[in-house]
Amino acid sequence: MRKMGIGIAALASATLLLAGCSGSSTPESTESGDAIDASGVTLTIWTDANRKPAIEAAAKTFEEETGGKIELVQKNFEDIRNDFINQVPTGNGPDITVGAHDFLGSFVEAGVIDTVDLGDAADQLEQVAIDAFTYDGQVYGFPYALESIALIQNTDLVGEDAPATWDDMIAKGVASGAERPFVINTALETGDAYTMYGFQTSFGAPVFVQDASGSYTSEVGMGGDAGNAFAAWLGANGQTGTGYISTTVDYDINNELFASGKAAYTVQGPWAIEALTAQGVNIKVNPIPSAGGETAAPFVGVQGFYVSSQSKNALVAQQFLTHYLATDEAQQALYDADPRLPAWKPVAEKVAADPVVAGFLASSAAGVPQPSIPEMGSVWDLWNAAQVQIIKGADPASTWTKMVSDVQAAIG
Repeated sequence: MRKMGIGIAALASATLLLAGCSGSSTPESTESGDAIDASGVTLTIWTDANRKPAIEAAAKTFEEETGGKIELVQKNFEDIRNDFINQVPTGNGPDITVGAHDFLGSFVEAGVIDTVDLGDAADQLEQVAIDAFTYDGQVYGFPYALESIALIQNTDLVGEDAPATWDDMIAKGVASGAERPFVINTALETGDAYTMYGFQTSFGAPVFVQDASGSYTSEVGMGGDAGNAFAAWLGANGQTGTGYISTTVDYDINNELFASGKAAYTVQGPWAIEALTAQGVNIKVNPIPSAGGETAAPFVGVQGFYVSSQSKNALVAQQFLTHYLATDEAQQALYDADPRLPAWKPVAEKVAADPVVAGFLASSAAGVPQPSIPEMGSVWDLWNAAQVQIIKGADPASTWTKMVSDVQAAIG
């Protein structure tokens, strides 16, 4: 991983303030001998209600050891992206904000965030989380939590063993006697390429190509032979083929079919577990099986913290993230306050004692960040629509090829 500085302007503005810093970059080194002198500095942090108590605990330690102050401002999470973009240029924004990794593209385009050097904390973070906060080869922000989808199976019908391939899964589902061996949400006739993505990547057809740094490029990766192979598979399993994938299924129907024991397998996220088990079904969570021969890599969403490009205390803000949030204690507190899958490996290992959590962690480890580049906004409607057409019986090759061409035209 490339480790980036936090910017020349920020460095210059904070040099005098940090003259007494020992220079230690170890994430655990919050002992008084390594603490910076932040006397007279107040960091403003935007957070939502769920994560506020966990950040307060880290803030208290920071204040005791550095002499600095932290002001927490509670925001509605859905307001943070736009408010941050609008307020940072005016000087009224925070030093740090919590946010999702898919804010990254718009934040970089607006010039409102700075790069962050994760230092030794990077060794404790899942690589997919770092990749999600990487843009044009530079890391922006401190990632801490993951979310992803996985294969959910009814263990009373098919046992706990993870199917290695799509064909293996379907064979076990059919042998179970379930009404449906497999069910997946297509949002009816809207399409749900997000949920289908693990199967698509198993054919080697990513929506966009990632470079060596993990950053997404604007090169569309789902064309050519690999994309056509996925499209052919989708058609073969659609409504004029096996019927295992259907545009008659939305989120609620999907969950009811599984919860009632009518479907042996489904693909869903942790947010659906309560609905999937509401009628007493026993489950196991496993990685998504490959349909195309390569690893099924679902989208992974990542939560983290960004540093404002206009912060007058950027180095202190980075110190708070990489020394005071980057500890087992702080990361456990964040998980307890808002139990998303931890990107912090020591906490992930601990909470993986829960087999459901372990299954989603295994799936996310095989996954890839959902693209945060601006071009992604031009993809969803075309991509979803093409999948629906193919599932309903349209010619896979021509429908998919046209979609890829339309996406390329839309992004210029």
